[in-house]
Amino acid sequence: MSGLEARIAAIDWVSAASELDTQGWAIMPQLLDADECAETAALYDRPEIFRSHVVMARHGFGRGEYRYFAYPLPPLIAGLRSALYARLAPIANQWHERMGIGSRFPADHSEFLARCHAAGQTRPTPLLLRYETGDYNRLHQDLYGAHAFPLQAAILLSSPGDDFTGGEFVLTEQRPRMQSRADVVPLTRGDAMVFAVNSRPQRGTRATTV
Repeated sequence: MSGLEARIAAIDWVSAASELDTQGWAIMPQLLDADECAETAALYDRPEIFRSHVVMARHGFGRGEYRYFAYPLPPLIAGLRSALYARLAPIANQWHERMGIGSRFPADHSEFLARCHAAGQTRPTPLLLRYETGDYNRLHQDLYGAHAFPLQAAILLSSPGDDFTGGEFVLTEQRPRMQSRADVVPLTRGDAMVFAVNSRPQRGTRATTV
């Protein structure tokens, strides 16, 4: 087991699953160390390892830019994706069961990728964002194709207060017959946050809702 896999295995996944159920997001503190954060951020200046470059202002997404990684993914990115998937797939399956959705996710990430590729979803979706002073990202959902995993992970690579100020991670949730709820999630460098992409089960007074 690699050091990264050991760190992911050491996470209290029972608590993480409970937090995802109750609030729609969970923090994994210090998943990456300072060197891993710096090395990953530095990848942005290597355009040859990316498949696409998006300037958000051109599309009305906000201000800032991001790049989608190309295959083969950098080892750290590939390791994060497969190791996190293995822990999150059981949670995703529980959510689908509770919401009455028939599809289930295989335990191994490579099997899920094979399913996506067979459906024509062949492009990798991990991305790296870069923000400068005054940049922001509008509220949005990241949904790609018919086979969409219901949980997503984001990792902060810079240090709040030292590298930047502001820039909070904001999540909103629309609830049936209620006003929307907004959460400002506190992150420090190296923290990972897992959150619901589109919908999650919630226990109402009569039944489970999404």
